[in-house]
Amino acid sequence: MEINSGDTAFMLLSTALVMLMTPGLAMFYGGMVRAKNVLNTILQSFFLLGLITIGWAVVGYSLAFGPDCGHAIGGLAYAFLAGVGADPNPDLAKTIPHIVFMAFHAMFAIITPALVTGTIAERAKFGGLMLFFLLWQFLVYAPVAHWVWAPGGWLREMGALDFAGGTAVHILSAVSAAALLVVIGPRIGHPHEPMPPHSLPLTMLGAGLLWFGWFGFNAGSALAANGVAASAFVATHLAAAAATLSWAAMEWLRQGKPTALGAASGCVAGLVAITPAAGFVAPMPAIVIGLLAGVVCYVAVSAKARLGHDDSLDVFGIHGVGGALGALLTGVFASTLVNADGKDGLLSGNPQQVLVQLVAIGAIALFGFGASLVLAKVCHSLVGLRVRADSEIVGLDNTEHAERGYSYY
Repeated sequence: MEINSGDTAFMLLSTALVMLMTPGLAMFYGGMVRAKNVLNTILQSFFLLGLITIGWAVVGYSLAFGPDCGHAIGGLAYAFLAGVGADPNPDLAKTIPHIVFMAFHAMFAIITPALVTGTIAERAKFGGLMLFFLLWQFLVYAPVAHWVWAPGGWLREMGALDFAGGTAVHILSAVSAAALLVVIGPRIGHPHEPMPPHSLPLTMLGAGLLWFGWFGFNAGSALAANGVAASAFVATHLAAAAATLSWAAMEWLRQGKPTALGAASGCVAGLVAITPAAGFVAPMPAIVIGLLAGVVCYVAVSAKARLGHDDSLDVFGIHGVGGALGALLTGVFASTLVNADGKDGLLSGNPQQVLVQLVAIGAIALFGFGASLVLAKVCHSLVGLRVRADSEIVGLDNTEHAERGYSYY
């Protein structure tokens, strides 16, 4: 196969856009915590840019995309990036260098654990959490990525559709976050002490960067500058816009006024829900997916207070519920008229696809939660995953990093 310079340039740009999503997420999360924890929250995502990148290059990529072993995981043929060079790998991407494909998926591997940090913000021990994520990349993320995207992966072979990570990124991050929450527990003072966001402008800036970077996330998953990429780009934007409006509308109806945090949350909910469907659905279904995501995720996040769960930054309500909704609706709206390499969904005469999507959702949710729970318990017993109560009260910027996000003189 010959390298296509246009496809390669497009994929390098898409890789850079996806990389930007992690600092964007850091700001999105950083604005929603209390001022005493802003640096700790931002650093968790930023540090993962380094930690996961090196783990991915050493062995993570090979476990995810190496030659198939029993439809469950990749082998070690690409460990230390052996054989991952400037030539294409026809099994993975035919018109771009293999090393570009590796780098693109490295950015997926980075942002997935960064999403997890939102659930246990403001009380996790930094060192213990990073140990958890280092091992989690190999033991949890890499197998699921192989199942969904790699040749031979059992969910891919079964016909499950996940264009850019609704299951492998969003559902997996949400259930892994839920497992961590079981081990770490709620913040001191929850639910009786108010814990409002300290900087909504920071959160809005982060949301804008996420929206911008998501074009690389979804359109780049076409792995070429082609019609599918263009369709995914448009679907991504339409769904985000629709969900921004529907979440705000729900707030307007139930609370009397829309909020900035609600608009930002709705935007992300729409982006999450369209992720598995982006390259398989037409523009009008993308709007429907976005509208439904804004409403359903709003209801899920609103239910958190009644259930008493301290999912600090609404990871499960947005990424778990939104990812599952999007994966399911992919089975409804997918059409081979949009992407000949995909499958038709329910509305195109293939109701079986909905069942396949449900299997993928259930399998990843069960495996992700169970494996993450075991790993969290092991890490907690070895080094601890939660800071002491006095450290949590003082704030993690000071106790974990000897810094302050804001200094006043």
